[in-house]
Amino acid sequence: MKHIRLRRISGLALPSVFAAALFAATPFLSAQAQQQHAHVHGQMKLDVAIDGPTVVIDMESPLDNIVGFERAPKTDAEKATVEAAVAQLRAADKLFAIDPAANCKLGPVDLRSGALGLGKPDPNEPPGHADLDATFSFNCTNAAAAKFIDLNLFSAFKGLRQIDSQIASSQGQFKRQLKRPAGAQAAQPARLSWGK
Repeated sequence: MKHIRLRRISGLALPSVFAAALFAATPFLSAQAQQQHAHVHGQMKLDVAIDGPTVVIDMESPLDNIVGFERAPKTDAEKATVEAAVAQLRAADKLFAIDPAANCKLGPVDLRSGALGLGKPDPNEPPGHADLDATFSFNCTNAAAAKFIDLNLFSAFKGLRQIDSQIASSQGQFKRQLKRPAGAQAAQPARLSWGK
């Protein structure tokens, strides 16, 4: 039997409404839970939770998608690549443009990678297959009004080919898959939308 573990974000437990939504979503999430930490190059997992005044985005990705390798950086060029990627991730409001109707501002960003020495990485991460996981929190004046997020992930991270996403909001639970656009379209934001 799988257990769902709720994380603490910035010292505060996730709101109970979100916890209730997660428990209600268990059948919806069961297929994904069976593939937890499936390490597939080119694929990223995004879980979006809209609850009260917050939008929280959890990201799981093989490190290779972000920096082009899956270990601690060795050369000066690799160190520069890591520094640039970490700076991009910390400026998450440039990567995730939430529907302006929600009026969101970037809050805490939590990055985790054992290979990069960031945060508290997953202790079950197999050696030689490093991940970069993150939690991005946005504080909004009207989070419930959000109907989409424009993602600039494909243009930022060249190794990324597919984004598998689950969204939990007051409008329901949604599953979406985005593929890297071809040609010049890859430089444009990819819209992750939901709702009825």
